[in-house]
Amino acid sequence: MKKIANPRWMLIVSMTIFGTLGIFVRNIPVSSGELALYRAILAALLIAVYLIVTKQRIPFARIKKEIPFLLLSGIAMGINWILLFEAYKYTTVSLATLSYYFAPVIVTVVCPVLFHEKLTGKQILCFIMSTIGLVMITGIGDVGSGSDFIGILFGLGAAVFYATVILLNKFIKNVERIPRTFLQFLSAIVILIPYVMLSGGVTLGSMNAFGWLNLLIVGLVHTGVTYCMYFSALKELPGQKAAILSYIDPLVAVLISVTILGEKMTFWQVVGGLLILGFTFWNEVSPKHGKNGR
Repeated sequence: MKKIANPRWMLIVSMTIFGTLGIFVRNIPVSSGELALYRAILAALLIAVYLIVTKQRIPFARIKKEIPFLLLSGIAMGINWILLFEAYKYTTVSLATLSYYFAPVIVTVVCPVLFHEKLTGKQILCFIMSTIGLVMITGIGDVGSGSDFIGILFGLGAAVFYATVILLNKFIKNVERIPRTFLQFLSAIVILIPYVMLSGGVTLGSMNAFGWLNLLIVGLVHTGVTYCMYFSALKELPGQKAAILSYIDPLVAVLISVTILGEKMTFWQVVGGLLILGFTFWNEVSPKHGKNGR
């Protein structure tokens, strides 16, 4: 494959698009499970075309032992999406996104257990301060009340499954990122179809043109096109630079939440958000784990 002319800008554009996800999800009147299914189907179709056009093959003979990890990571990805979409329904886009970005902290804490990596003093400090930030965004003195808290719990649940995808990806070494993502989408589809059928069925017939437009944007642009851009850029950029640029996503999401959607944040929630993003960012500027989930 040819080298990308400007991978830095490609990553900036992809992370900016990721940051606008919430505003489009809000305009799709289907259940979170149904939306996750359609997102996976649309993205899988587009990435299949991409793989054919770029003549990338999936080395099935080499990945036989990794199939269980591909299946599990695809399932985790589907659940991750469902919980994130639920978070958007119950709380603001900014609070859903900030709680979701607790995932790198979870990865940092779990890696020493799974991979016998040394947990440094810096990582421990980042975990403590990010956890304090998470407590702050739930609302000091008001924990457990209101839909915001439920939404934050959904966001944190999504973060757990996002972290699970990141961790499982460390076991998948014999397939490139884009073909791997395609297989994970297929795995997500397999688990999401029965889930949707058992939890309310298909409701696409009742969706208007605006809903369809937003669905196509989420499935094709936010997932299919943007995942291809994201992973193509990652191949050309140093890990540290990619980790830094990845924080454009939550910053754009918070900016859209406050300026376009008019969603408010309290002073302590702003402080909590800064703690989460600031300390996870500080932790990420050292060699890090590949992301894939949103």
